Amino acid sequence: MATLVCFHAHPDDESISTGGLMALAADAGHRVVLVTATRGELGEVVPGVLDDGEQLGLRRCAELWASAEALGVDRVEVLGYVDSGMMGEASNDAPWCFWQADVDAAAHRLAAILDEERPEVFTIYDDHGGYGHPDHIQVHRVGLRAAELAGVDGVFQSTMNRDHLRRLLEMRRDFDIPVPDGVSAMGVPEELPPDMGSPESIITHLVDARPVASRKRASMRCHPSQMSEDHFMLAMDDFAFEAAMGWEWYIGADTGDALGGIITAR
Repeated sequence: MATLVCFHAHPDDESISTGGLMALAADAGHRVVLVTATRGELGEVVPGVLDDGEQLGLRRCAELWASAEALGVDRVEVLGYVDSGMMGEASNDAPWCFWQADVDAAAHRLAAILDEERPEVFTIYDDHGGYGHPDHIQVHRVGLRAAELAGVDGVFQSTMNRDHLRRLLEMRRDFDIPVPDGVSAMGVPEELPPDMGSPESIITHLVDARPVASRKRASMRCHPSQMSEDHFMLAMDDFAFEAAMGWEWYIGADTGDALGGIITAR
C-alpha cells in the first residue's frame, strides 16, 4: 500500500479539489494524509452558522476534521498560517499571513511531515492556484520546495480543466437548464475568468471520482460555515454533480498510473 499526502490552503479546499482522490485512495487501503496551510479565518461565513463569539478559524478546523473522517483520512495537520484573503485585499499585506510567509521556512514545516510519511503521491495546486487565490499560489510554491527538501518525486498539481468547463457550459445551453444569474447548472461561471484552470493540453493525469461522488458531496456538507444546503454545488442533482465534480485533474510527474491506477495518465 502507498501513502498519499494532499496539501491545501484552507478547510473545504480538500473536499472540492481532491475529495474524490482521497476517498478512492482510502477505500483502496492506502494511507491518506491531509495538510492545510491555514484555518481559513477569512472565509465568507454563511449567515447564522456561527454561535455568538465563535471564531471562524476554530469552526473551520472542526469542519476539516469532520470532512477528513467522511473521506477516510488517516492524519490531519494544520501548519498554522493565517488566511490571506482574496487577491488584492488589504489582508494580503499582513506580515503573518500565508501569502507573506517565507517560502523556505514554510517548506521546512511541510517537509517535516513529508519526511515522516514518505508519500508516493503528493498533491499541491498549479502555479496560479487554480483561480488566482494568493494562498493557493503559495501552496504551489511551498509544496514544490517541500517536495525538493524531502526528496518526494510523485508531485501532482491539482488544477481545473478549462476545456471541460467550457463543455459543461455547452451542455447547460443544449439542455436549456434554468439557473441563477452568472452560474451554469453544472456550477460553472457563465464567463470563465482568465486565470481559472488550465488548458486540457497541459493536463497530464485525471481521477474518475464518480464512484465516490456521494462521499465527496458528504465531505463538502461537513463545511456548513462555507456552503449552505442551497449552495449550487450541494443543490445540483446527481447528474450535474458528477459532470462538474466527478472528475479531478492534475499536472503531474511521468509516473504512469499512480496509487494503483487511481490517478491515470491521460
